[in-house]
Amino acid sequence: MMHINQPDTIAEITARFAAYEAALMTNDVAALDNFFWDSPFAIRFGASESLFGFAAIAAFRAARGPSPMRMLQNTQITAFGPAHAVTTTEFTRIGDPRRGRQTQIWVKFPDLGWRITSAHVSWEQ
Repeated sequence: MMHINQPDTIAEITARFAAYEAALMTNDVAALDNFFWDSPFAIRFGASESLFGFAAIAAFRAARGPSPMRMLQNTQITAFGPAHAVTTTEFTRIGDPRRGRQTQIWVKFPDLGWRITSAHVSWEQ
């Protein structure tokens, strides 16, 4: 039987999600890189880019510059067993009427800890 939303797993992934957001808001590129799985199978679909593999994700982060400040709403975290989780959130930015959406798939690797294996960011139309 799969254990959904075990408190210890939710606490771990909630802390990682918050740390990711802090790194994003301070443009800590090294930390942001460390959140992603260093693999050619890692994927990040952004609002205007499709990045396949860790190298492409890291190159994007290095070239992008700071992310505009944002406020999160409707954040949900669901853990599937002790090593898989999905985080979803909506966000807004000051002066921008659009609502953004973000989904991350997290896997806890025995030798690496929690890493984002797939991420998707988009805007409502």
